[in-house]
Formats: sequence, structure tokens, C-alpha cells
Amino acid sequence: MTDHAIGTVSAAEKPRGLSLGAISWALHQGARDPYVILITIYVFMPYFSTVVVGDPVRGQAMVAAYGMWSGLIVAFTSPLLGASIDRLGPRKPGILLGVALMVPMIFSLWWTKPDGTGLSVAAVVVLATIIGVLFNYIEMLHNALLIRAAGMDRAHTASGLGLMCGNGLSVLALIFVLWAFALPGKVDWPFIPAHPLFGLDPLKHETDRIVAPIAAVLFTIWTIPLFLFTPDEPKTGATVMQALKGGVETLRGMLGLLKGHKDAAIFLGARMIYVDAMTALLLFGGVYAAGVMHWGVLEMLIYGVALSIFAVFGGYFGGYLDGRFGPKRGVQVAILGTILCLVSQLGMRPDRILYFWAYDPLTHPKVWNGPFFNTLPELLYLVIGFGVAIFVTGSYASSRTLLTRLIPSNQTGAFFGLYALSGTATVWIGSMMVQLFTSLFKTQQAGFIPIAAMMVIGFVILLFVKGGQRVKVGESL
Repeated sequence: MTDHAIGTVSAAEKPRGLSLGAISWALHQGARDPYVILITIYVFMPYFSTVVVGDPVRGQAMVAAYGMWSGLIVAFTSPLLGASIDRLGPRKPGILLGVALMVPMIFSLWWTKPDGTGLSVAAVVVLATIIGVLFNYIEMLHNALLIRAAGMDRAHTASGLGLMCGNGLSVLALIFVLWAFALPGKVDWPFIPAHPLFGLDPLKHETDRIVAPIAAVLFTIWTIPLFLFTPDEPKTGATVMQALKGGVETLRGMLGLLKGHKDAAIFLGARMIYVDAMTALLLFGGVYAAGVMHWGVLEMLIYGVALSIFAVFGGYFGGYLDGRFGPKRGVQVAILGTILCLVSQLGMRPDRILYFWAYDPLTHPKVWNGPFFNTLPELLYLVIGFGVAIFVTGSYASSRTLLTRLIPSNQTGAFFGLYALSGTATVWIGSMMVQLFTSLFKTQQAGFIPIAAMMVIGFVILLFVKGGQRVKVGESL
């Protein structure tokens, strides 16, 4: 779904040729991604929005507010910090500091009680903002360790393993929470416990809040190998001010690359807009589904597992489009598909199908007698969600390929630095627009209208990019 998209590939296999330090580097992504899935998208924030805030519309606006503020801070600080890292040297002290600050804050979300006796709504928003900033800083430092951990020749293998670790562990975490806390008491299946584990009380939403300690523990456990086995960069002797000054020079040099590469510049501008929209769609997708479809933790967990599996097909779908039509068309198809799915989702409610068809759950028989997704609107919403997972993941895959078709082959490293910069420079805009439109029009659906508009704008800008067509076998770029 995002760069944190989930797959089902085992993270335990050791790819041939990877050192223990490289594998430990990859395992750290397994530490980070469960936080995104359990807290940000599928369980905690939907619970916070619908139960703690008590009003799904206001809740969506509150979640958008923290996304906007953390995005703004990251946009104004992360590019400079990233450009300064190489001049400072060691990365692991910064990661250690970030983890030491972040883990207790994640754990503390357990005290976000539905009756208001625990953390206040404002406290949760502040904590989530700080966690979001620290998360991005840790991710940046971790990425900057890749070459040191795996070497240039094995960097792609370690990077792929990192995605597998994050994907696999996130899916396992979702399934564990579903088995241990959401399904007990709801079904009488023989392999499901009769009651939630550890005596957690669903009436107090302890089965929702438990994901915070789980994410904190996973973050801690899977980060330990990084500190034990992954080699760090040596000290350069530069001061912080010297490193920041050098970072400014690096950023200027990166931006200077765009001169003479008009199509790459146009593409990066388009990507900056449509990826920000897709990031917002993923960030608020769980909050929206919980509020509009009235889904609880059980439905959200199954929704998360299902979409995570379908996101894997998105990678293959993007590759197919690249080979069949070229990456430019692949990105455009993915954007249009995402827009179509989003517009369809906005027309779904428990009592309405695609805007126009009324549906009364009391007069229509259940599609099946299971404890979840047993009405036609719910099943259709689920299927539309599958499309979102496939198209968004496909767009990420095709976007990387498209950049390589628009730049000189000997400058890929520098241009992918700009690629990363374009992914953070406007990351706050999508959240800001969701917050603004949700608060202004007092509906969750209105909050997603600017997201669709941003994707349309990105699509239109892509029309002016020349290049990125299909390359036939034996044809040179």
C-alpha cells in the first residue's frame, strides 16, 4: 500500500550473500512497520476517532491535524538533516535516541481510555505528532545505513528483505491481534480462544488499546539486532554546524540537477502532488472506514489483513503495466484507478450503494451468517478497498521505474535523492486539506474531495512528461 505495504513473504529466510549486519538492518524495518499498520491505519487511530473523540467527523479532523503538523515539521527539517547525515558520520546514536524517546510514547497510548480518565484528546494529538516526526527521522537514519550495512552490490537485496520483514511482521501482528483479542467472544471456532487473552475487557476497549504496547514491544525487540550487529559509519570529525552547512550545499547541488532535465523535473513535481494525495488516502483510510461504515476493531483488523495481501498484487500489477505499456502509462492507469476507487468509496454507506441505491439492512437478508462483512454495502466497500491497495502500490512501483527512464543512467543516485525529497516536501498538504474540508463541511466524505482533486492534478501534469514509454526487448534506453 505505501512503502510500508504489506506482504506475506517470510522474513526469516536468509538471502544468499547477506551479512548478519545487513540482515539486522533489514529486521529494523520489521520494528517500524507494525506501528504504522496497528496504530496509524487500522486499529488505534480508528478507535481514537470514533470512540475517544466520539464524533467520526471531528475525529477525522483531529487525526488530519496531527498528520499535518508532523508533516510540516518533517518537510522543513528532514531534507536538510538527510543531506547533512553523510558529513556527520555515525547514524546509530541518532537512531538510539529516537527509539528511546519514541517507544515510551507509543506504549503510553494504552492509556487513551474511552471514558476520558486517561490521556486527553489533545495529549494524544501531541504525542502522535511527536511520534510521527521521530518515526521519519529514524527512517531517514536507517536508510542512510543501507550501504554501510550491505555494501553497494547487496543493497538492493537488503532493501527487499527489509520490506519483507516489515510486511511479514505487520501481517503477523494483525493476525495475532485478530486471534487473541478481536475474535474471542465473537465466534465459537475451535482454534479461537473463548475470551480475549490476558483478561482484557472489550467493554473498556482494552482489546483496541492493546495494540499500543504491542507496537512498542515489537519496535524495541526488532531494533536490538541493528545495534548489536550492523556496522555504523565512522566519525568524520565534523561539527554539527559544519554538517548542516554542508547539507545546505548538498541540497543546492541536488536542485541544480534539474537544469537540463525538464521531463524529470515535471515528473517529480507531479509525483509530489499525487503521492501526497495517496499517502493521505492511506493515512485516513482506516479512520474513514471505521466512521462511515461503523466498523469496529474486528472488521478493521480483517480489512487490514485483506488489503495488505492485495497490496502484494499491486507490485506485480505495476510491473505488468510497466512491461506492457511503459511506466508513464502505468503510473497514469494507477492514478486513474485510485481516483475511481476513491470516488466509489465516497458513495458507500451502510444504507447506500454508490450514491444512488438505497439499502435497508433490516429488510435485506444477510449475504452470509458470519460475524463480519455480512451486508452487500460492506462487501462492496471491501472489494473497492482491494482496488485501492492494488492501484496505490502499483503507482509506487511504476513511479520508481519511470524516473529511471527520464534521467541519465550515471546520475541515478543523485536523482533518487531528489525523488526522496519530493516525497517529503509537501507531505503535509494532503493532511491539511483533509482537516480543512472535514472541519468546513462537517462530513468525512468532504475531507477526501481535495485528495481526489490532487490526484487529478498529478495526472494532468504527467501528460506533459515526454518519455517513459514501453521499452522493447533489445531496445536501448
